[in-house]
Amino acid sequence: MKNVKKVLFLFIAISAFTVAKSQAQVVVVVRPERPREVVVERPVAPSPRHVWVAEEWTPAGGRYVYHGGYWALPPHPHAVWRAGHWRHHRGGYMWVQGRWA
Repeated sequence: MKNVKKVLFLFIAISAFTVAKSQAQVVVVVRPERPREVVVERPVAPSPRHVWVAEEWTPAGGRYVYHGGYWALPPHPHAVWRAGHWRHHRGGYMWVQGRWA
């Protein structure tokens, strides 16, 4: 009986965490734009292997914070960077993070 209770408790705890994590996305009514004082200039790549990772937006306190682009090494030789983008979501916009594919 104790094992059944432990398994049930673990299942409920994992389910609650999963639901809470899926609801943690920030949706804004007005899509933010890059700050005007930011001028995007791509510096010279540190090596031929580096890939330019374009601007990203990070959720913070119910809004999004802008982060400029940077050079990064792919996690493996054939990786391709898929840039992040804004997606229309429930009467507002949500940032979909960029990722390696």
